[in-house]
This record gives sequence, structure tokens and C-alpha cells, in this order.
Amino acid sequence: MTKSNIGLIGLGTMGAMLALNIAEKGFGISVFNRTTATMKSFFDNAGELAAKITPCETLEALITTIEKPRAIILMVPAGAAVDEQIAALRLLLDADDMIIDAGNANFNDTNRRASEAAAAGVPFLGIGVSGGEEGARHGPSIMGGGPEDSWNRVAHILTAISAKYDGSPCATWMGAGGAGHFVKTVHNGIEYADMQMIAEAYGVMRDGMGMDAAQCAETFARWNKGPLQSYLTEISAEVSAATDPKTGQAMLDVILDRAGQKGTGRWTAIEAQHLAAPIPVIEAAVTARNLSAQLTTRAEGEALFGAAPSPLATGALSLNDLEQALIAGKILCYTQGFALLSAANPVFGWSLPLPEVARVWREGCIIRSSMLNDMASALSDAPDRNLMFAPFFTGLLKSSHSALRHSVSTGMRHGLPMPALAAALSYFDIMRTARSTANMIQAQRDFFGAHSFERFDASGAHHGPWGGH
Repeated sequence: MTKSNIGLIGLGTMGAMLALNIAEKGFGISVFNRTTATMKSFFDNAGELAAKITPCETLEALITTIEKPRAIILMVPAGAAVDEQIAALRLLLDADDMIIDAGNANFNDTNRRASEAAAAGVPFLGIGVSGGEEGARHGPSIMGGGPEDSWNRVAHILTAISAKYDGSPCATWMGAGGAGHFVKTVHNGIEYADMQMIAEAYGVMRDGMGMDAAQCAETFARWNKGPLQSYLTEISAEVSAATDPKTGQAMLDVILDRAGQKGTGRWTAIEAQHLAAPIPVIEAAVTARNLSAQLTTRAEGEALFGAAPSPLATGALSLNDLEQALIAGKILCYTQGFALLSAANPVFGWSLPLPEVARVWREGCIIRSSMLNDMASALSDAPDRNLMFAPFFTGLLKSSHSALRHSVSTGMRHGLPMPALAAALSYFDIMRTARSTANMIQAQRDFFGAHSFERFDASGAHHGPWGGH
């Protein structure tokens, strides 16, 4: 019997789609699922791709059907389930057989698992996979982490199944240990922020300008033909245009305003705090998503204080202003994301290839957009430069930041919540202010805690004249 090129455990939505993608690219794949009925159903519905798929009812059977040295992809829920699966597999695998965690893992767990694997002398990869169900089936963005030689063993498969941008695979090795999962975490944080800013623009159109869902759809579709061209702008147009088959209403008008999450945006915010890398737009988006869950509390607040949004006067804010505000917000959000990636390098001993990160994100992933190609070019020219200082993006910000200020100030005056766009504006203002107000904070710290401060006119640590207060 011809043996499979690779194995996969976990046939949930993402695992099943990834397995079909691998089979479609011509690789033999053995699959196992804890629930045998799920595995059988997957195989029975694989159609002509079933010829490349070997279904296995036990881990022992899975092992025997894969060519040596084996490589097995795990697509199981993050957390303890991954550790349990790794432990069960290691009892059966040879020392040179590789386990690849392609789930939505916390990169700290991946770092630990990579260290444990290195200590045991066995290969292990942690790879971030982005693109949702459609991406997994037809070409995701893949961010690899672990030993580079281990990545090279399976790179031919992973690049083959990845999305392509002008023929270039959107899959690459990012660095050791949990580097791939860290890049995926930051991707998801940017995703939270991008979605939130789009939702805020929708809120201005709906509650401030009185536009219905169909009009919003037309606006998003038009924006998708310009600098805001992206997967998220595209689908915002599609969901705005959709009609509920049950009621005939706009689909958006029947969807409860309580956003779910799997926690990856929160992980981004937590790690940014650990690394002292400011990402206020992403943090605002995470906060907004958490507040969206407080339906009862928000209803109580409206009953006490009255509804916040009030209609804008005709001409108070144009759709062009809103588009330019989103352009500025997007640049500032991605700037913060790439700065966070850069901040992680010295702490974790990585050399995350920022231009390659931007290139990998150009297709297949949720945050893919036309801007990422320009970001890749800017980061290639100067990887350590703040992205908003790259000439191309400096030019865009110079032409769009006034619209961001006008949109945020107008929205705030009319009670339209715009936390992420407001955070973007505050970041922009801080980053262009040479003389900040932190001297007041340093004086306060020295007053109550004798923490000392620096002076313009002398080096070293100094204290103020309030010692005997």
C-alpha cells in the first residue's frame, strides 16, 4: 500500500478543509478524528479527493499509514487538548517523527512545547493558519514557527497549499519556538481593530447619517475599489447587502449586537503590555468587543441617560471624510501591529522578518488588503522604522489625518461611539508631539515616591525641591 505523505488529526471545520486542500494539491493524507463518525462522514463526502485520503479509526492505524519520517498536523482545540494529543502520539512515534500544531494556540504554550520537544530531541512545529474555512480549503496564509530545518521538511506541502500572491506563496518560516503563533496572534489583534473601525464607520452611517443597510453596502463596495480595498471591506459590503430569508429585512437589522471572540485579540493586548509596545487601537477594539457583550447593562445605561447617538446635520460629515478616516486608522493600526512584532524580537530571541510577514498577509488571511504590498515594500526599505514614517504612508497620513480628526470629533459630539478610531487619532497626535506632558508624571512620581527624573540641562538622576513636603 502506498503510504501518505502527511497525517492530520482533528476534522473540525478547519481541519477538514485543510485536509481537502492537501489532498487536492496531490499529497496523500491520513486522517484521524476522536469521533469516528465524523471521520467517516468526512471521507464519504470527499468525492474524488477520497483517493488521496486514508481514514484511520485509531492513532496506531494513522501511524502505520504515513511515510517515514512522519509529519502529523494537529487541528485540535487550543490548550490542554493539544498537550494530551502530543503525549498520546509521542508514545507511538519514532524520534524523528514531527508533530505540527496548526491550531489557534497561545504562542506561550507553543514556546513551552517547543522547549519540551527540543529537550527530548524530537521535532515540533507551531504554525499559524489564517483565512477561516474558505482559506483553509483553497489557500490560507501560513506562519511557521520552530526549527528551520523542521520547517524545511514540510515546506513543500505547506507552500503548495497556501494562498498565492502573484504566484508567490503566502507561507514562510518566521522563527524559532512560538514565532509563527505569535505572528498569527498579532494578525488576529489587527483583525479585531480593522473590524471595529469598519463597524464604527457603519455606526456613523446608520445612526448619524440615517443610511439603511443597502446604502451602507453601496458605500463599502465603493470604498473597496480604492485604498481601503481589502477582504474585510469586501465582506462588509456583502453582509450589508444581504437579506434575511425569514423576515425579508436587511440581515444586519436582525443580528444581535453582541460580538463573540475566541480570545486571540485579548492575547495580543496582554503581550503588548508585557512588551511595553503600545497598541491602543487594538486594545480599544478588544474593549469594545467586551462591552458589546454587556447588553443588559447598556440597555440600563440608555434608560438612565438617554440614547447616545443623535443624527448629524446635513453636511456635518461626508462619506469621503469617513473613508479618509478609515484609511488613516488602518495605517495607524498596522503601524502598531508591526511595532509589536519588532518589540518581541529581543525578548524572545527572534528575528521576525517583518517584510515577509506583510507579504504572507497579502493573500489568504482575514486582514489581506492592498495596503500590505506597500507595507512590505516600506518594511523592506527600513524594517526598524515606524511604518507611519515611511514616505508612502506619511503621504497618506498627511492627506487623511484631518478627516480622521473631523470624523472622530463630529462623532463624539453626537454620541456616536468611535473608540478604535479615537485611539488611532490619539496615537497619531502623541507620535507627532516632540514635547509631551510626561514631565508632569515624572514630577508627580518623584514627589510621592522619590523616583527621580532626568533634566534637559544635566545628565543623571535628579530630585525636585519638594523633599520636606
